[in-house]
Amino acid sequence: MAPPRVGGGSAGGDFTVIPLRFSNRSRASRHLFVKLHRVRDTADQSRPRDRTLFVLNLPPYISQECVHRLFSQCGPVASVELQEKPGPSNKSETPKSKFFPGRSVQGFRVAYVVFRSPAGVKAAVSSKPREPWVLSTNEHPVETGLQKWIQDYSSSIIDAGELQTEIDQFMKQHDQKVAELEALEEAEDGVPDEDGWVKVTRKGRRPGIPRTEAGNLRLIQREKRKRAQKELLNFYSWQHRETKREHIALLRKKFEEDKQKIALLRAERKFKPF
Repeated sequence: MAPPRVGGGSAGGDFTVIPLRFSNRSRASRHLFVKLHRVRDTADQSRPRDRTLFVLNLPPYISQECVHRLFSQCGPVASVELQEKPGPSNKSETPKSKFFPGRSVQGFRVAYVVFRSPAGVKAAVSSKPREPWVLSTNEHPVETGLQKWIQDYSSSIIDAGELQTEIDQFMKQHDQKVAELEALEEAEDGVPDEDGWVKVTRKGRRPGIPRTEAGNLRLIQREKRKRAQKELLNFYSWQHRETKREHIALLRKKFEEDKQKIALLRAERKFKPF
């Protein structure tokens, strides 16, 4: 009896259906859809043409270790790559810090399983298991539900001491690199190049040298002093403007009072030549 197959995908060919059960106690099962991954000649070489298996309908709680363990039944697995949707490889650099992991993929996923030999792919696409594959076993349990939430929450708590140690180590390495770069720049000053030209720079005008942590702190303190001095100057300017406004208002009031006095004197005089 041939394994069940589903009509073709975008790259051509049919999918082989592999039933998958979460555990031995589960009654319901889902299905994985697998087929040989066909790539163009210009595609990523990390997915060899005859050794890569394309897998669809992977549940959200599955991990690379689970996929590796499941398909190791078909043959030795070289690598597993989980993605949110089909497409070119999006492998990124290894996270530089365990405190800032990359964004985790949510929802159902796809996988690219690379076997050590083409026989592994052939075994997977021609497999016809009598019983569904089991994802979570006693030897390799898969956490879901409340246990997974607790595990994720516990792993999200950052130890302040470890984080500070890692930051200090990073800044130490950074300052060391900056010091080496500054020493290299100073050593090159006044030294002619291959054509006999000498690079002439002004003191304090060397471009491209990043500041050290101590230099950044000095710069921040200097900016704070400038900002405080500017605020003080602005305060005195504002006070000066307010004094001028009050003086002008007083002069206008006095001018109006003098006008009223003159009008009163004109009304009271007895001799009126005009």
